Amino acid sequence: MARELWREILGDKVLDGAAVIAFFSLLAVFPAALFVLSLLPSLSIPHLQQALLDLMDQVLPTGSANLFEFTVRYVGSEGKRGLLTFGLVFALWSASSGVYSLMEQLNVVHDVKDRRPFWKARGTAIFLMLFFAVLSIGALSLVIFGGVVQSWVAARIGWSRPLLIFFATLRWIILAAALLLALAIAYCLGPDADVRFRFISPGNVAAAVLIAVASVGFRFYVAAFGGYSVMYGNLAAMIVLMMWMYMAGIALLIGCEVNKILHRRKPKNS
Repeated sequence: MARELWREILGDKVLDGAAVIAFFSLLAVFPAALFVLSLLPSLSIPHLQQALLDLMDQVLPTGSANLFEFTVRYVGSEGKRGLLTFGLVFALWSASSGVYSLMEQLNVVHDVKDRRPFWKARGTAIFLMLFFAVLSIGALSLVIFGGVVQSWVAARIGWSRPLLIFFATLRWIILAAALLLALAIAYCLGPDADVRFRFISPGNVAAAVLIAVASVGFRFYVAAFGGYSVMYGNLAAMIVLMMWMYMAGIALLIGCEVNKILHRRKPKNS
């Protein structure tokens, strides 16, 4: 299995494909963030802005979350409705370009040529982008609601270490489930191939674990040994974000490779 997976990674040029995904994702992430953040003030969810900043600080490598902090606070405090109108058209097209690049690389993994008309392929990219945005907001809302429940329970039975561990675990379970769902949808609808939707599959789990390991490992590396700020100065946070996206892209494509290999090994009549 490992040898076959390595051959597929080399044959499908996964590292090059991940670089393409990282480049277009970096161009797309800020328009997408602008659009999503413009929606947040209308949701009337308490402490949503701070929760978003805390989550970014935990998930993204050290320093990268600061790139979004100004945008989060500006949109959240001003409640710019004009940003939503302008951002709708601009962000849908720009942010969908990142998803579109992922779709193209998933086609490469599946060894197929995308025969969908341009409007259908781009429409699928826009749909996936909107789905990921809604999924992110929904998961974040559940995390915030879990914090409210935690405070309510603690006010009645008192704070305790098991209570903190339980809600911290629940918080990460919600985020993990959202990631698995996003991967399953991307693997199913992204390529122009006959791929069955599976919420949990070996490839989905492998991609999610690799993303988590890469995030934690790269975060530790940047904090302890990176020295990016010395080498790149003010561009350090952007370079770190792009490297993180590159590793996430590798994880996404490897997960798709795993699913493809296992599907190919399945008996035809099963």
